[in-house]
Amino acid sequence: MSALVGLRRVRVGSTNPPKLEGVRQALAAYLEELETIPVDVESGVPDQPIGYPQIQEGARNRARAAQESGPCDLAVGYEDGLVEIPGAGWWNVGCAAVVDGERSGLGFSSGFAYPPACVAPAVEQREPIGGVFDRFWRAHRTEPDRDPSALSVGNVGKLTAGALPRAEYTRHAVLCALVSWLHPDLYAARGASP
Repeated sequence: MSALVGLRRVRVGSTNPPKLEGVRQALAAYLEELETIPVDVESGVPDQPIGYPQIQEGARNRARAAQESGPCDLAVGYEDGLVEIPGAGWWNVGCAAVVDGERSGLGFSSGFAYPPACVAPAVEQREPIGGVFDRFWRAHRTEPDRDPSALSVGNVGKLTAGALPRAEYTRHAVLCALVSWLHPDLYAARGASP
């Protein structure tokens, strides 16, 4: 944990409130004073990332762009995308990247399956699954289940009836990305951070 001591200013490559809250919650486990600065940056990957390489690239690009946007002790990027698991279909997975200029860390969230009707437009036409899912959800749910907005609990929050909100989903990925900061001696042995 000593590698995290003294960090105060964190730039996040997103202005999405649940993502920002997830970053705050993850870092609050280790830091008492924290300034989180949202930064509107591009991911550098398609609006609908497909596969682990695009998902992690988007997260890394967001973290680097956030870091380059101004002074900070740490920068975080987060990107969601779809991953095909043979025999199990398509799954949403989130990735967090954490950088400080010298080191980087990468962590993934748990995964969840979207309803199959949402997947084809996202995979075949690369239409962002968030919009596809919102239309699907409104067509198949009545009030009050039709809301809250995905900007509050996220699609994973809707699908879990609020038990796993988007901020918590993001928090898990950020915590996993911080592993090499918590144990720098273990990761220095292999020559580099993830």
